[in-house]
This record gives sequence, C-alpha cells and structure tokens, in this order.
Amino acid sequence: MKTLSLLLAVTFCSCLVTCVPTQEKKDRIHHSKDLSDHRHDDSKDFQYDHEAFLGKEEAKTFDQLTPEESKERLGKIVDKIDRDKNGFITSEELKDWIKHTQNRYIYENVNKHWKDYDKNKDDKITWEEYKSTTYGYSADEEAFYDVPDKERYRKMMKRDERRFKQADKDGDLIATREEFTAFLHPEEFDYMRDIVVTETIEDIDKNGDMLVDVNEYIADMYTPETDEPEPEWIKTEREQFKEHRDLNKDGKLDRQEISHWIHPHEYDHAELEAKHLIYESDKDKDDKLTKTEILDNWNMFVGSQATNYGEDLTRRHDEF
Repeated sequence: MKTLSLLLAVTFCSCLVTCVPTQEKKDRIHHSKDLSDHRHDDSKDFQYDHEAFLGKEEAKTFDQLTPEESKERLGKIVDKIDRDKNGFITSEELKDWIKHTQNRYIYENVNKHWKDYDKNKDDKITWEEYKSTTYGYSADEEAFYDVPDKERYRKMMKRDERRFKQADKDGDLIATREEFTAFLHPEEFDYMRDIVVTETIEDIDKNGDMLVDVNEYIADMYTPETDEPEPEWIKTEREQFKEHRDLNKDGKLDRQEISHWIHPHEYDHAELEAKHLIYESDKDKDDKLTKTEILDNWNMFVGSQATNYGEDLTRRHDEF
C-alpha cells in the first residue's frame, strides 16, 4: 500500500509540474504538419516525395539500396497500400498510407508502451487494465489513501475514462491498438476532435461556464510576474481573440469557435501529395494507379544509391 501511495504521489507531482504556467507562449493549435523539410521541387530532386511517401527515417534507409532492392521493397509497400486488394491504388488509399508513415513515431511510441498495459497479452487493452496500471489496482477510495489531493486524482481518472470511451468505437471498453492510439493521441484522429475541444475548455475555463473569455484565453498562455509590463505579443493575442477567435463577437469562445481555433482549416498535405503522385504516375489518366504504374515511376516514390548518388533525377518518369 505504501508503494502504491508513493507511486501515485510521484505521478501527481509530475502532473503538477506539467501544469505550472510558463512564460513562453503556449500554442494549442493543432497544425497540419508538412511532410518534409525539403523543398518540393521535382525539377531538382524527389527528396520531398521520398520523405512524404516513406517518412524521414525510412527514406534514409531506401537511399542506401540499389535500384533493384528499392523497386522490390516498393512493390511490397504497394501491396500494403491496396487495402481492398482490387489491384488499384486510389487517392484515398495513398493519402491514408502517407498519413500512416508521417505518424509512425506515434505508433512506435504506442507499441513501446503497449506491454505495460496489456496485462493478459491478448493484444488488446481494457479500461480496467489501463486504470489499474495508471491509478492502482482498483483505483477506489483505498487506492487514493495518503495521496495528496485525492479529488484531483478522481477527476484525472474520470477524464481518462471519458476519453477512453470516446476512442473505443464499438463501446466494449476494450481498445485495439488503433483505438488505444486514438486515446493517447486524440489530436491525430478526426473522430476524437470533440473530446479535444472539451478537454481544452476544461483546461482554460476557470469560472465553469464552459466558455472561454479573453482573460481566460490570455491566462492559459501567460502568467505575469509582479508589476511586470504586458509583453507586446500578449497585446497581439488580445487582438487575435477579438478579431479572429471570437467569431460572433460576444466576448467569449463557445465550442464551435474553440474548435475553429485549435483545428484550423489548413491544407491537407497528405491529400495534396497523394494527388501529386497519382498525377505524375497515372499513364492512362483514370485517377488511380496500378502497381505497374507505380513501379514504372519508382524513383519518384522511393530513393536508392543510384537515384541519390549521381544519376539524373530530372529525367521524366516516362523514360523509365
């Protein structure tokens, strides 16, 4: 019991550390990430496309392969992308693959910690398994005994339970890997957006009206020292709140306005890249790709020693 109490106390202190206000600007906006740090200029090289299609780390691996090895591995990837096994790669399938490769670090993180929660090794995680691992064996009144601020722990557990249920698509309180990933990283899943909005409001709303006024908005970003003058960027944020966040000009942000703020309508980089790859490789112009069409234009999708160390990358793909 003492060990459990100590564990919870340490966890609680860690949570307090993460909740301490910072002098640096906090950004709650979930930005659409670019797919590569390289410029997207096919007239010079295809490095942007390689990193978009494979992910940065995997693209480095392909750079070391021979053209033959690169094509062989690309063929296996194409088989994975073709989910319905109909012999065609659609824009949607290609977009989903690109998103998967870009979020690979998330899946690797989930896999790393999976064994800590999957106690019975059935490749699923129940709410009870997660709760017992995170909050103690039963997470009841006794489990919180001698832990500072027991009420805070109850609220944390209730918040986790609500998010777990939202991530659990079939409502059986048993999470698959995909559902558990959505639980741990809700900002990456469209069907979790509502819970992200709810949690954002709870984090910022101090008077309990489920709305965010300008003072609460600023307080989430900045806690001034005594007699410290307000920085210029805070003045800018006040203007942002007034002119761009508060869409109905009532002085407060409601759920819709908060969703618009933290999930701005930006370019879907994965969708744009999928359409680009199809356009450049679709020989019969049917808006989908066969495995042959992709392999014929393999050097746009993946790299190799040949394409990255001396061969001309500017050759049109129809020359291959």
